[in-house]
Amino acid sequence: MTQADQTLPVDPREASAIAARVLDAVETAVVGKREVLESVLAGVLAGGHVLLEDLPGLGKTLAARSLAQALGLPFTRAQFTPDLLPADLTGAEVFDQRTGDFVFRPGPVFTGLLLADEINRTPPKTQSALLEAMQERQVTVEGTTRPLPRPFHVLATANPVEHEGTYPLPEAQLDRFLLRLSFGYPSADEEWDVLARRLERRTEDQSVPRVIDAEQLLGVQAAVESVHVSDDVGRYAVALVGATRRHAHALVGSSPRGTLALVICARALAVIRGRAFVLPEDVKDLAHAALDHRVIVRPELWLQSVTAASIVDAVLAETPVPAAHQEKDGRQDQDGRQEPPRA
Repeated sequence: MTQADQTLPVDPREASAIAARVLDAVETAVVGKREVLESVLAGVLAGGHVLLEDLPGLGKTLAARSLAQALGLPFTRAQFTPDLLPADLTGAEVFDQRTGDFVFRPGPVFTGLLLADEINRTPPKTQSALLEAMQERQVTVEGTTRPLPRPFHVLATANPVEHEGTYPLPEAQLDRFLLRLSFGYPSADEEWDVLARRLERRTEDQSVPRVIDAEQLLGVQAAVESVHVSDDVGRYAVALVGATRRHAHALVGSSPRGTLALVICARALAVIRGRAFVLPEDVKDLAHAALDHRVIVRPELWLQSVTAASIVDAVLAETPVPAAHQEKDGRQDQDGRQEPPRA
């Protein structure tokens, strides 16, 4: 029996309450980004990895560290630079003169949550060192395969504007990220709140209280696996992704892995929102985060303001949305509002 088999899922209501407490804790450090933080947490609860692509200074690193603290996960930050080697991430066999043997020194991937900071600043050889870790939860060094701790998640950051000295992520690596998100600039009130908190704190350092530990996180992730997805909602996700492949502006549409990412993250988002079943709105709210980085625009349209996001917008507008109906793990009142799932 594997460790995953031994993990007992928590009650769906408890999982929802835990998610709310985690978000509340992270918001003590990250101001005004509840909606994006929900999506980041959905990616983690779905068992995957998230790419945060945004300008410097918008809280990407702070969000990753705060989330690790709230989830009770060991946290490691790896600064991706042009001279970073694969062994700097995975670890290496080092000769110990005292014993006369080679000893494995683990790299920063042996952690609970790895912040791959500015992942597009390191060459593809080093970027690809993460592929096995992200997909298989293991690394192979000198012919020996070593499992990574559970849970293991990667939050990577990238600067989408500055291109000098950067190496764009290959499509295979982008596809390993369940979601790609951005925080965006804060409003004037939110920016003042950031400043006021800093003045009141009188120190640059800030920390977030731990809400759960790694074992409890595995229980919440197991609860996500029990969330119901109706045939209508599942086929809606399939139709959305299929439409990206047929769109006239798309050179390459999303692969079936995009469909999987869309549905499993929608299940996690449903738990965060207090439901044990997925609604079409959950799928729609995650469509850009799950599909934009999996769609490639035709090169001849690059100068015509056509983007992957505009293709996904068109697909969302054109694909019929299934009607909400009674779900087996939850219920709706007469006005169509979702009530909490029954225990």
